[in-house]
Amino acid sequence: MQRMNSSTTGSFNEVDDEHSPLVSGQSSPRTRLVWQMSQSNAYLIPDANDGNPARPRSSNRTLGTFAGVFCPVALSMFSTLLFLRAGFVVGQAGILEIMLQLVLAYFILMMTVLSICAISTNGAVEGGGAYYMISRALGPEFGGSIGFLFFVANILACGLYVTGFVEAVLDSFGPKGSMISDGGAYLPLDDKEWYKYLYSSVVLFFCLAICMIGGSMFAKTLIVIFMITVVCTLSVYISIFAKSERKLIQNPRIDMLDKRNESCANHTFYTGLSGTTFKDNFYEQYGRDYITHDKMDFATVFSILFSSVTGILNGANMSGELKDPSKAIPKGTLSAVTFTFGTYFILMVLVGASCDRCLLLNDYLFLQSINLWKPFILIGIFAATLSAALGNLIGASRILQALANDELFWFVLRPATKVTRGGNPYIAVLISWFLVQIVLLVGSLNAIAPAASVFFLLSYAAVNLACLALELASAPNFRPTFNIFTWHTCVLGMIGSMVMCFLVSAMYSSIAIIVMLLLVILLHFKSVPSEWGSISQALIFHQVRKYLLMLDPRKAHIKYWRPQILLMVAHPRQACELIHFINDIKKGGLFIVGHVKIGSLDKFDYDPVQTEYPQWMSLIDKLKVKAFAELTLANTVSEGLAHLIRLSGLGGMKPNTVCLGFYDDSKPVDSLVKCMRRKRRFFSSEEINSSNDVDMMFDNLPIRSERSHKHQSPSDYVKMIYDSLKLQKNVCICRHFNQLDKSIILKSTTEYYIDVWPLNLFRPYTASIFDDTCLFMLQLACILDMVPGWKSKTYLRVMLCTNNEGVAGKNVETKLDKVLKTFRIPAKIQPISLDLGESYKDLSEDEDHQMTLYKSIPEHIVQKINTRIKECSKKTAVTFMYLPRPPQDTTGQLEYLLSLTALTNDLPPTVLVHGLNPVISTTL
Repeated sequence: MQRMNSSTTGSFNEVDDEHSPLVSGQSSPRTRLVWQMSQSNAYLIPDANDGNPARPRSSNRTLGTFAGVFCPVALSMFSTLLFLRAGFVVGQAGILEIMLQLVLAYFILMMTVLSICAISTNGAVEGGGAYYMISRALGPEFGGSIGFLFFVANILACGLYVTGFVEAVLDSFGPKGSMISDGGAYLPLDDKEWYKYLYSSVVLFFCLAICMIGGSMFAKTLIVIFMITVVCTLSVYISIFAKSERKLIQNPRIDMLDKRNESCANHTFYTGLSGTTFKDNFYEQYGRDYITHDKMDFATVFSILFSSVTGILNGANMSGELKDPSKAIPKGTLSAVTFTFGTYFILMVLVGASCDRCLLLNDYLFLQSINLWKPFILIGIFAATLSAALGNLIGASRILQALANDELFWFVLRPATKVTRGGNPYIAVLISWFLVQIVLLVGSLNAIAPAASVFFLLSYAAVNLACLALELASAPNFRPTFNIFTWHTCVLGMIGSMVMCFLVSAMYSSIAIIVMLLLVILLHFKSVPSEWGSISQALIFHQVRKYLLMLDPRKAHIKYWRPQILLMVAHPRQACELIHFINDIKKGGLFIVGHVKIGSLDKFDYDPVQTEYPQWMSLIDKLKVKAFAELTLANTVSEGLAHLIRLSGLGGMKPNTVCLGFYDDSKPVDSLVKCMRRKRRFFSSEEINSSNDVDMMFDNLPIRSERSHKHQSPSDYVKMIYDSLKLQKNVCICRHFNQLDKSIILKSTTEYYIDVWPLNLFRPYTASIFDDTCLFMLQLACILDMVPGWKSKTYLRVMLCTNNEGVAGKNVETKLDKVLKTFRIPAKIQPISLDLGESYKDLSEDEDHQMTLYKSIPEHIVQKINTRIKECSKKTAVTFMYLPRPPQDTTGQLEYLLSLTALTNDLPPTVLVHGLNPVISTTL
């Protein structure tokens, strides 16, 4: 008998051991060390710089809790609200409503701070602050998209604070400024908007100069700025208590007022602490902003308030410069939030109880008029707004640098990785400065505030989501030293952020969320390789385990049966078309690509299967099929197949069908290059130009050589079929799938057929009998015909075999038609005459119950059947044929395989099927 070799489309032998670099000794000492360390779970302490010039050295971590976290957070939360908008929001919303808004804002902030503290104390925090924490918790897709939103939020906030600073300067030193005496010189403001933009640009350039020096320089000056701000704030408290007499406050900008507010322009009084004033200001009285003339309401006032207190992450943004981020971020942030809340609460009550509403509505700088020394307020405004602008500009640059270092957005952000010798990302600072310069074109603090609030709120919602996901995943390594939080606080913070986000501006919120989702999709298709660890995997594991326990195989019902396929593959680079085909017919079921590596574990110093497993997973990713890889080590292929059949899957998700490639002498063909070119991901940066590129990517998965020795005989192969059936698994034998090009079928303008031959062709008189195998074939063909692409380009045909003596007559066709309608299978019945002549008489001794068994028939009859099938298959895409049970004896097994080979020679892609159990139901 002619010696046969393994098929190129679905054989199941092992990959040669000599191709493994660890076996051949071709790996470098470093590679072997890394592999050995990974196998022993050893822990290596990385170098301080870790070989990355863009990462700041440990010597740059010089900031403590007070200078590095408390001061930047407190100053950023004071920003424009403390001296510029505190009276305005009280006048619009009233004492009661503004207190509610303040509590609501700080409730959201505090819930988010608890999440920040939990994440930051669960491990080492590097540069990038909130982006670093979110990305390492939620993975690169969500981390990159939310990091971008947080970067935009910092840019908007910087523009907001610079605008507020310039407004204060112009209100003080511009025409009719509060600091200009009659007839005195003032800052020119002839073309109001462009002069304002000029002054804003000058201030921003000053911030740029400080940022170019570095974060440490900024942090050192923050302590002084903070002390100045505290002194100026205390001067307001002292002044309100010290001045108790009623006083008329002249408004120098009366010509700018809106008509609605102009009626009380000359009746703006400071009353001192008064119960009557407190009562008059207790409830809301929304009017118009006298600068923009926009109508105020709860949402706009809240956006102004909230955008001014969004600095809770400014300390986290300095994480790259902190000595001990895990301790400094929680202590500094919590202290700053508590301190600023107390400051605002006292200030707003005192202001509401001492100034009439007309004064609050019509003069942003009224605190100058009631202060014991007017310049205190101006100094406080300069200190708070400038420091907040600097904090956000530095924060934006650090986030941009972290995004660039992680290479999430290709080469676009690569310049932002450049740093000075001291580790200052000067290119990231310049990019951030340029973007803030564009934001300044908006020109109004109140106009920028809603957008800034929305982006910050979304960032806070993401922080809470990250912490919630870590908590719900119940990962053993989530052990934050800060434990004053629960999943309830995360949910409250996230829901509060999202609700207020849409309340502030539904339009900005929708735009931001759409941008975020587009970035998530973009980064997903980019397939960012990341070793961060994604929380999604932990959550999926948590849920899958729970549902697998609920999936009871004893409750399985035929109505919900679906193929769960174990496809045995020896050389996957020769079986790409078959892998894609099985992926099409699994119908949402389990798909496992199995492989047996020949050998004994005693002969290895390590598990050789584990070294190859990553490349098998990478191959599945490249082919874009929804499959698992299962590899085993065994002395023979049949032994390994038994291992995989018994142990593959878990619980109620275990294979019910085994697919094998055909055992023949076809020439090995590498189909992986073709498939990867056709299936390449849209955003992938990899270029597959030749088989050499594939050899480098999959060095452990070579193609089979024509002269390579097989690890099994034909009898062993047939025994695998027999063993699979003995283990109660349906069997499919696939041949000629290296000829299948689905793209040609999909592009074709002519119709193709999916043919089903529902009879044992080695017992032709069984054409009138329908057993479980026939129905199993019909089910698989019907599933294939339901797949998008196949459904529009192919038609299902059931081949009804007849003979010259009318064995399968009209009644058989009627019976078959009724069966198809009963099982809702939209197939066309195609009567076919096998035209075997006198040969039928020699084959007519079969009994019905023998249909599933193989029967030896003369070779010339098999060839006639094969010729007739070829004549009927000129436009056939895939053929399903009956696979009889193989014989047990060795002689019969060889003949069995030769008969299957002769039967399927030169046919289209063919699946030989043997089913064991009913798979089609007619019940509802």
